[in-house]
Amino acid sequence: MPIVSQPLSPSSWRSLEGPEVPLRCWWAPAFGTRRCQERAVLVLPEVFGVNAWVRGVADRIAAAGVSALAMPLFARTAPQLDLAYDQASLVEGRRHKDQTQTTSILADVVAAAGWLQGQGCQRLTVVGFCFGGHAALLAATLPEVHSSINFYGAGICQGRPGGGEPSLTLLPEVDGRLICVCGTADPLIPPEDQRQIAQSLLKADPTASRLRYVAMDGADHGFMCDTRASYHPAAALQGWELLMREVLQV
Repeated sequence: MPIVSQPLSPSSWRSLEGPEVPLRCWWAPAFGTRRCQERAVLVLPEVFGVNAWVRGVADRIAAAGVSALAMPLFARTAPQLDLAYDQASLVEGRRHKDQTQTTSILADVVAAAGWLQGQGCQRLTVVGFCFGGHAALLAATLPEVHSSINFYGAGICQGRPGGGEPSLTLLPEVDGRLICVCGTADPLIPPEDQRQIAQSLLKADPTASRLRYVAMDGADHGFMCDTRASYHPAAALQGWELLMREVLQV
């Protein structure tokens, strides 16, 4: 499905009132169509923070006609985290990830959803990548969220942020739409985890009309990001088409 783009929106940093601390978000508003007022996308980042690539995701969604807000996941420990894709940055990002709680993620998503409702949003899609993908699955349990896309969110078969049962066990609490996307060559989501994710989604929704699993053949972890060595152009294009179909669907 081709993406018809509008002129780039005037994106900027916005400080939102969070439940415990301010949320320094990247706001990419879209203008010119009714869809702009009715729909929005909340973008949840990798462990590298709301960096240039994540901001670019929000900008690209806005250019396609739907406003997007990129929200930090580490507002309590690193509110302005903006890392590159090197080993030292990965270590730093994981240090903050290990301090993150599920309750905090959900509370922050609710706060961001409330702010977006104040901008006129009536239908919210949450999309996340890596740790943000895991968080997007958690967010799918919220009534404020209409649909979620989890791109290569690792660890959902093992536990949840801050401890507890695996996040995959929350599928019965998802009333909206959820898509989990994995690359078949992703070492952080091994084949046994991929099978478990696919089977759990099918068990929770045998028709696969709301809950879906999508495998990207040959793609590694981080395949959507064109500044990572694992970037997979064909899988990324397919991922973008899937994302925009979900965002723009009636």
